[in-house]
Amino acid sequence: MCQDCGCIETGQIKIEGKAQGSTREISLKADILAENDSLATHNREHLKKKDVLALNWIGAPGAGKTAVIEALINQQNLKRPLKVIEGDQETAQDAERIRRLGIPALQINTGSACHLDAKMVHQAFHQMDLTLGDLLVIENVGNMVCPTSFDLGEEAKVAIFSTPEGDDKPLKYPDLVLCADLLVLNKIDLLPYLDFDLAAFSSYVRQLRPHLPIISVSAKTGEGIDEFCTWINQAGAKA
Repeated sequence: MCQDCGCIETGQIKIEGKAQGSTREISLKADILAENDSLATHNREHLKKKDVLALNWIGAPGAGKTAVIEALINQQNLKRPLKVIEGDQETAQDAERIRRLGIPALQINTGSACHLDAKMVHQAFHQMDLTLGDLLVIENVGNMVCPTSFDLGEEAKVAIFSTPEGDDKPLKYPDLVLCADLLVLNKIDLLPYLDFDLAAFSSYVRQLRPHLPIISVSAKTGEGIDEFCTWINQAGAKA
């Protein structure tokens, strides 16, 4: 058990490229994920009955996940009514930011846990007024690793990266790229001021997922937000 975040450590670790076997093993993780996946299936069925499009947003702290939601709200071109679940260890600051723009938002505080799970989201459903045809954005706890393992019952996972993190992050955190249905690169307005190689970033993503859609945006200036909105609307039409 990871003392810092409560996640289960399994499998192997690597030190300078050499695999080191872990004695904390796979059966415990399998049991935890099996229980989570069962409830995630229930969540998915619940959302499907209401024709709710749920998107699970995963990214590092400071990547601008909440700011991108705000930019989508301000653009006003989403075809589905938006509702938001905000995941953070503490505070309701992000939910309050969304509510100030007139959008219903529910805050989940996970305490020591570093990710949302299907049970937390299931409990949130009972506190939300989800109506037919809603768009539900689930902003996960800021973390590029642990949330990738936990299905919440969403229709799609959206990976949020940002330019200040560096162009090598897809290679350092491959699970986020491998699980995503869309990659959004935020804060491109900062490119002139950063040592960030956009071509290298894209090539690293392509090494892992040759056909993963990438949309570059700036939540601050609104650049690329219309393209992201179009992707969401198209995903909603297919759901």
